[in-house]
Amino acid sequence: MKPIVYTRGQALPGILEQRIAILDGAMGTMIQRFRLSEADYRGERFAGHHKDLRNNSDLLGLTRPDVIRDIHEGYLAAGADIIETNTFGATRIAQEDYDLAGLAYEMNVAAARLAREAADKFSTPQQPRFVAGAFGPTPRTASISPDVNDPAARNVDFEALRASYYEQAQALAEGGADLFLVETIFDTLNAKAALFAIDEWFEASGERLPVIVSGTVTDASGRLLSGQTVTAFWYSIRHARPLAVGLNCALGAALMRPYIQELAKVAPDTFISCYPNAGLPNPMSDTGFDETPEVTSRLLQDFAAEGLVNIVGGCCGTTPEHISAIRQAVAPLQARSRQREFFYREAA
Repeated sequence: MKPIVYTRGQALPGILEQRIAILDGAMGTMIQRFRLSEADYRGERFAGHHKDLRNNSDLLGLTRPDVIRDIHEGYLAAGADIIETNTFGATRIAQEDYDLAGLAYEMNVAAARLAREAADKFSTPQQPRFVAGAFGPTPRTASISPDVNDPAARNVDFEALRASYYEQAQALAEGGADLFLVETIFDTLNAKAALFAIDEWFEASGERLPVIVSGTVTDASGRLLSGQTVTAFWYSIRHARPLAVGLNCALGAALMRPYIQELAKVAPDTFISCYPNAGLPNPMSDTGFDETPEVTSRLLQDFAAEGLVNIVGGCCGTTPEHISAIRQAVAPLQARSRQREFFYREAA
């Protein structure tokens, strides 16, 4: 099998071979710090929209780009190598909840351009910054029935997911993304639709971007919501030849360790990413969560010292303070080494 030749983000694999890269932190909980009103979300353009728009965070790229820009620049100043676009829910399927499905393409282009401008502002020859186009799981699941009385019922199908993700891939690339990040995967069938759509866009466009795939283990069972173990998840998406595979979100770093260990063991031929949330909500904490920057950075430092990871960052509840602490903790440590048989061997 021939090695992948990327048309964007070409420097990223070499960086991951040499050191641990830092991903940014949460977007949604950072937006909450601004205490935005319904009017902030609407702006002038959507002042008369017939549905409530508050908490439609993806819309802020159009109505309050200053907020999104501020968050991106905060993470970059903290030392992030990779920032994610504010597009977790910017698919046509997710935006149907707000009757804004027709704006999905525009949302993705605008979000990617904001991240691109911020990344370019902070990039240096010594530390290039990368924009990861973020693909969320959508609020629908192709594998699980929404009706307990009808196991066969579904509220979305593979084709609808594929079409929605294809549109998102095209828009994120137009806006300037360097790589694609399919994240917070709770249903592997949804992720396979995203990966299929991304590959379709690669074929149609002639582009080839690095892809990172990140699942989420929802509880101590060690399984995704759709029932797969971490090992089964990897074998379900391995055909996509991702630059990195990992876990994010649902569990804090302390509970994520055995599943990162499992993934690192079964996927020796790719890079490993890990960006946990900041633990459980804790109103007595300064950050509102029980894993402070010091706690999270120490735990991820342990992961790095054990040789488990190549990309680390934060998910829900994490802040630029978390990212700064994580960077300082892991910077002196060696990135996880990997085998190259699968991704880099030449065809016979």
